[in-house]
Amino acid sequence: MNRSLTLRTGQCHVQRYMKPLPQRIERGELDPTRIITHTLPLDEAERGFEIFKNKQDNCEKVVLKP
Repeated sequence: MNRSLTLRTGQCHVQRYMKPLPQRIERGELDPTRIITHTLPLDEAERGFEIFKNKQDNCEKVVLKP
């Protein structure tokens, strides 16, 4: 079953982007709310991890609030 499909994946250099990323968010250059699908209190971190790990409820990103 050859459908001429091409799959490509990639990884980013996390250490390189972790410093400028929050700065760009603070300046309003990037809007991370697009990928935040779940917001939970910090005491529900374990449940948030399970939701993310198992991709339940179309989870993309969980934000934990203190």
